[in-house]
Amino acid sequence: MPQFPKNELAQIVLASCLANAIEHVVISPGSRNAPLTIGFSNHPSIKTYSIVDERCAAFFAVGMAQQLKKTVAIVCTSGSALLNYYPAISEAFYSNIPLLIISADRPKHLIDIGDGQTIRQENVFQNHILTSVNLTENYTDINVIKNIINNAINKVKLEKGPVHINVPFDEPLYETSEDLLVVDAVIETKQKEFIDTNTLDAFSASWNVASKKMILVGEHFPNDELQKQLEFFVDDPSVLILIENTANVSHPKFINSIDKLIFPLEDNELEFFQPDILLTLGGLIVSKKIKQHLRKFQPKQHWHIDAKRAFDTFLCLKYHFKVSPNYFFSQFILKVSAVESNYQQFWLTKKAGRLLKHKSFIENCEYSDLKVFDTLLKSIPNETQLQLSNSSVIRYSQLFDIHKSIKVFCNRGTSGIDGSTSTAIGAACAVEGNTVFITGDISFFYDSNALWNKYIPTNFKIIVINNGGGGIFRFIPGPQKSNALDYFETPHNLTAEHLCKMYNLEYFSACNSDSLNKELTKFYKNSEKPKLLEIFTPREENDKILKAYFNNLKE
Repeated sequence: MPQFPKNELAQIVLASCLANAIEHVVISPGSRNAPLTIGFSNHPSIKTYSIVDERCAAFFAVGMAQQLKKTVAIVCTSGSALLNYYPAISEAFYSNIPLLIISADRPKHLIDIGDGQTIRQENVFQNHILTSVNLTENYTDINVIKNIINNAINKVKLEKGPVHINVPFDEPLYETSEDLLVVDAVIETKQKEFIDTNTLDAFSASWNVASKKMILVGEHFPNDELQKQLEFFVDDPSVLILIENTANVSHPKFINSIDKLIFPLEDNELEFFQPDILLTLGGLIVSKKIKQHLRKFQPKQHWHIDAKRAFDTFLCLKYHFKVSPNYFFSQFILKVSAVESNYQQFWLTKKAGRLLKHKSFIENCEYSDLKVFDTLLKSIPNETQLQLSNSSVIRYSQLFDIHKSIKVFCNRGTSGIDGSTSTAIGAACAVEGNTVFITGDISFFYDSNALWNKYIPTNFKIIVINNGGGGIFRFIPGPQKSNALDYFETPHNLTAEHLCKMYNLEYFSACNSDSLNKELTKFYKNSEKPKLLEIFTPREENDKILKAYFNNLKE
């Protein structure tokens, strides 16, 4: 017979998770969370994962929830263990990832009296959480506690973000029972999407007279319906569609390398680039250039589509359509008509010219980060899930075309390097196909505890671009002008080889184009182990070649 916790509060938490179809729980070891660990690990309907490092565990859960589009729970012991969840919680908050945080705590009478592993856990994530629930063992009505927990879990499902349930346990912690409480699930009460007809008529009227309209798509989960809806607009010559690789949509008439297009533009060209109407959707934008240009040359109207929130990224937001992009476009398409304009064609011609210069430069440039990314992004097998780390990696990837069958993801909620590997491993565990993760050396070594994970699939492959430090700080002008470049760039002589031996990954390395092409032919073959390819690039040449690349676009 399965053994469940005897502690009634732990039973209510477990039963509520079961009632609300929580299927994946990531547990970090500890003693105070023993009642929860016993309950979750013994129930046949829940798949549990044991990951020691709480920061890695939380990002692992973020990756799983990202792909499953379902709530994933994380469970930890009391004290500082809980604080290690914070980076992943902030990522979940800004990336709309359904993450349920369940922390064990000491009873209230043991807080701030010098008891071990005890901190003030109540509302500790208050700035980056949908809601925090602080339970008590001294309750008089079990139904009240059930409703509190149920409502918290329901909020994760409906609003897509992190929710924290803090659960105090007094000793004894390890007592068990063969019986388990039953809790009824809260019925989801998500409101039906709706846009007022008069509102839509007014906005479509503005759209139908504007000769320069821009649709900018940020990070978005692959969506076939959105792909078709956006394709509708490319037949309108007054509409220019800009995307990023993390938008997971594609079309020959979409501008997919934004920086490549706008980096060389002078102010007179940027004025023509300035749209009358800017329509944005999706998550946060990678391109710093598009942010700078649209803040300087602001559209007359900026509308954003998102069921949850709208960021005023360009400091001129006029209206927020609080619905999903799919629903918005299903209604908006019925009311819009094409407008004669040379806006789209002018910029598509520019795009074609930039592409010719891009190809010419890449073919002739020396071995470098830029050259490596060209090789890598062409090499990735179709239908792969591609996970990217932040900093230089995501920015380099935006300069290249990626096959439309490849799904692209990155932690852009807070754009941190701290949990990229853990997220990618969690995402790989949630899908059946191949996952390739491309990361920089600093990000990889920073999150190296991610490999302390017995669930890494054999079809998971890591590519580390090792340029001996934070290469992005050589491209940014500020750090090089200071006398503290080493503190920005953090140069090192580390290699991933010994980590691979310790964690049982198959290791490959390359240091030039010939060895890279040779290793890639072996790297993508099936294996009984996860694989890691470490690519060494010239630390002091990468920034010079990238700057030359952008200068070449101006000529």
